[in-house]
Amino acid sequence: MQPRDMAEQALQWMSVQGFDAAQVDVSRRQVLELNIANNEPSLMRSAEQHQLGLAGLVDGRRAATELTDLREAAVRQAVAELHAQAAMAPRDEAHAVSAGQRARIVKGDVDADEAALGPRLAGLVGELLDFRAGETPSVVLQEATASHVRLSRCTLTSQGSDLALESAWHELMVFGSAREGARSSSFNWAGGAAHRIEPGSAMDHFGMADMLRALTRQLQPRGLGGKFVGTVVLTPWAVSSLLDWLLTQLGDTALIGGSSLLAGRVGQGVASPLLGVHSRFDAPGVVPWSADACVARPVQVMSRGQLLTLLPSLYGARRTGHPHCPVAATGWAIDAGETPLAGMTAGVARGALVGRLSMGQPASNGDFSGVIKNSFAIDAGAVGPALSETMISGNIGAMLAEVSAVSRERIDSGAQCLPWLRIDGLHFS
Repeated sequence: MQPRDMAEQALQWMSVQGFDAAQVDVSRRQVLELNIANNEPSLMRSAEQHQLGLAGLVDGRRAATELTDLREAAVRQAVAELHAQAAMAPRDEAHAVSAGQRARIVKGDVDADEAALGPRLAGLVGELLDFRAGETPSVVLQEATASHVRLSRCTLTSQGSDLALESAWHELMVFGSAREGARSSSFNWAGGAAHRIEPGSAMDHFGMADMLRALTRQLQPRGLGGKFVGTVVLTPWAVSSLLDWLLTQLGDTALIGGSSLLAGRVGQGVASPLLGVHSRFDAPGVVPWSADACVARPVQVMSRGQLLTLLPSLYGARRTGHPHCPVAATGWAIDAGETPLAGMTAGVARGALVGRLSMGQPASNGDFSGVIKNSFAIDAGAVGPALSETMISGNIGAMLAEVSAVSRERIDSGAQCLPWLRIDGLHFS
């Protein structure tokens, strides 16, 4: 059964069951992938995954479930059980389903010649392996994949919302470490999604080439040798942690719980004037509607450091009174800056080029302490040896305010497109 047919059938069963309002989401994901294991092609496989999401309201009470068994008996049983769960759930008048949302979206090469996909993926894998052997022979690719994904998805509500997507994209991912004798680097990975990856261009995507080269320089890490206050230059993979914190501050959990540090600051400067944040819901692999079935239209979150909007869902808006701003699950970008990548470390007296941040959940006021991984010392503007057992601490909100440079270059991984950021005033230990 096609996703639309299944969604219409499930919505009808929920109506018959007695739900006051309902939402149904059906997806079919088809994947063809070629894997690498320990520097060798290991397996080509195809898979097809089906998923059904149900959410229903009964007298202001809500319950939701997901299932992968789409046979009629299984779905009917899930609908009946969901109705019973909803009837026992807490009552909350803020619960609702979207109404009148409409979209028909086609993205990527959805009509790709299936017979040509296998050779195309084999060519991409060959490029990964040739680069590793020729440029970074000490790296062991423990895992890597080249894949083609096609997604068909349909979301319907009892209030007339009707959203449909046909999307296709390519994905590449590499994961591994460098090894020489008894020495080995820490692990790292890079990857992402693109509408299409042309033959001969595999290593131009997702920062994979730079990541593999960096691994070869991490075989003899050292400690910083003392505490000091310095500067970090965050790679896009580390910048992702800052972006995630910012989006969390603007979303339902923080707004409803009253823990958001930014809830009352729309229209104010909350970050460096060098920073701008906007959506990119048309990116490969991104479903351009929200979890509550509202079309996710383009949104500018921040411009020149000024906060322009919060991001509550339909439920969050009804609970808090903040204007509703539908967003997709992924699909964000930080604006490129004016500083060339080669100049990002210039003028840094002491600090680190940070590949990854491992800081857990910052405190409610934004304070954090975490380990920097896949990182290198910076001394007098020059990038030096790899670091080990090095921590930074500070306040993540203050970090956004202390951004002193943004790179012209960015890494586009599909779900995110991010630059390098230089940030002053971090405590190293």
